[in-house]
Amino acid sequence: MSDTYYERLVDEDALVAYLSAHLGSVDAYEIERHQEGHSNETLFVTWGDRELVIRRPPPGETADTAHDVLREYRVTDAVADTDVPVPEPLLACEDHDVIGSDFYVMEQLEGDVLREGEPERFAAPEHRRRIGEELVDTLAKIHDLEYEAIGLGEFGRPEGYTQRQVDRWGKQLTWAFEVTEEEREIPTLHEVGEWLRDNVPEAHPHTLVHGDYKLDNVMFAPGTPPELVGVFDWEMATLGDPRADLGWMLSYWRDAKDPEPSIPELTTRFMEQEGYSSRTELVERWEDRTGYAFEHERFYRTLAVYKLAALGEMFFRRYLEGNSDDPMYPKMEDRVPALAARAKRIIEGDEPL
Repeated sequence: MSDTYYERLVDEDALVAYLSAHLGSVDAYEIERHQEGHSNETLFVTWGDRELVIRRPPPGETADTAHDVLREYRVTDAVADTDVPVPEPLLACEDHDVIGSDFYVMEQLEGDVLREGEPERFAAPEHRRRIGEELVDTLAKIHDLEYEAIGLGEFGRPEGYTQRQVDRWGKQLTWAFEVTEEEREIPTLHEVGEWLRDNVPEAHPHTLVHGDYKLDNVMFAPGTPPELVGVFDWEMATLGDPRADLGWMLSYWRDAKDPEPSIPELTTRFMEQEGYSSRTELVERWEDRTGYAFEHERFYRTLAVYKLAALGEMFFRRYLEGNSDDPMYPKMEDRVPALAARAKRIIEGDEPL
């Protein structure tokens, strides 16, 4: 991380003054950039004896609504008193004089986010199965929330959500293509977008949706058996179609039968091992918990990969414009065409559930 990029992320003096005013002064503090995320920026702050997390958008021009951290704060605050586990939200700030953007502050949880592999304590068949069950059960809890009762009745327009998702991610791609098509074009991605537009389901259930629900956006507590204690990254949350959430989660969940991943650097593969639930088993459990059927499954899984491709292309644009130092971004030149090919395989039935 270059000093220049870090300085674009945070004015330490201004942030310390803000935290002192709202949380009280401390004798010692430390601010560290979290390197794992590839969308919004995350800062870890040790504030005296408290461990905090700050979320802010990346610097530079971004596509509309793609990095709305105050929306993330609002939904986290709303679900904090429900059965859905989230970190405690503390502060939200719209004053760009502090660190140059909107941001919010929350308490840091203790536990493990499963990215590179399974913790040794989970390497037993009953624990492996429980990881998938906890993941899908928590998603079902989100979809079962009475969103009006927790103050989110005006949080989105659930009617027409799925159509808007297709349109929105097409627009995000168009934004990215303004710059990236000068480097290379991806005709398959245009074909996938056309197929999605032609196959949008006519109706869907209306629930709160997370928008980015996957294994590395949740945390498991220390100890066994696996217990999911936190759901993170609510920036895409709204009222909409729960099947889109399920399709997104499944796009990251590997089965042993799957082809090689389109983005190996960002693909977690440990759930291919014996003991983990299959995608089909996760779907059946979600259907049982929510009472919804996962109809149009090829559409929802294709939409998920299309969204992944759009995100990757947006990353590639930001790299080309010098608005990120993330080493993953330049690799999107080849990885996004690979995602387009994966979406086509799902459409054609060559990558089954």
